[in-house]
Amino acid sequence: MISQPDRPKGRGKKLEPTPVKTLALDHGLRVEQPKKLRDGAVANQLRGLEIDLAIVVAYGRILPVDVFEAPVFNTWNVHASLLPRFRGASPIQHAILEGELETGVTLMKLSAGMDEGDMLYKRSMAIRPDDTGGSLTERLADLGAQVAVEGIAIAKGDGLTVTPQDATAATYARLLEKTDGRLDFHADAVALDRRVRAFDPWPGTFVPLASGQPLKIRRVRPVPTEAMAQAEVTAEPGHIVRTQPALWVATGAGGLEIVEVQPPGKRPMTAADFLRGAGRHLQPGQPFGG
Repeated sequence: MISQPDRPKGRGKKLEPTPVKTLALDHGLRVEQPKKLRDGAVANQLRGLEIDLAIVVAYGRILPVDVFEAPVFNTWNVHASLLPRFRGASPIQHAILEGELETGVTLMKLSAGMDEGDMLYKRSMAIRPDDTGGSLTERLADLGAQVAVEGIAIAKGDGLTVTPQDATAATYARLLEKTDGRLDFHADAVALDRRVRAFDPWPGTFVPLASGQPLKIRRVRPVPTEAMAQAEVTAEPGHIVRTQPALWVATGAGGLEIVEVQPPGKRPMTAADFLRGAGRHLQPGQPFGG
């Protein structure tokens, strides 16, 4: 078993093992945590072990060619999308962002290009209307484990069908950054709802307060078109439409109900509790946030 090196976490910056390492040690498996991959040492070690096949799952680093070609039958990758859609670092979040109705897991041969290898086996899964990045990750992790096991069984039996990817249909899901979580209310309400769900739990979404600190937006829902029409209020995107009985904010198209927030240094709370406390000064017509 090869896992990333232990990383410092928390306020004390104490080194903590990866979840993969912890699980492997609990099952008595040997764990290697190389700091370098391009000096030839890992490739030589794998060749010396005469491993038939290696499988990579969310390792988080690009493997050099000599490493993934070291096993007898090379290396497979379990990728959390229906390739060639959403190659790259954040396929789960981008599937929600793009409003996809389904996603899945692709078992593929590792290659020098980013998620460009030949496909071996796929299984799909519906994306639920309330899925978050976290909930969808959990379900795809379970599906990914099944795909890896089933793929090996098929390879040992009738054999897997090798299918090259159609490069013209490829899309990329880039690495996410913390700043991606800032909400722009000029986007439409449906897109903002997807963004809040896709970026839960990381990088999270927020609006800046007048103090410059972020107000985390944890849960939202688009306001039905009929309800917005009945409100008979015209507001600029990012301005408050109403605060009672619910907190509505105008967007580039439609309204967005803010359901749950987390003020700086506080625990998550309902929008109603926020309006009774730190947000009690907010009124319809005012900007939501700073």
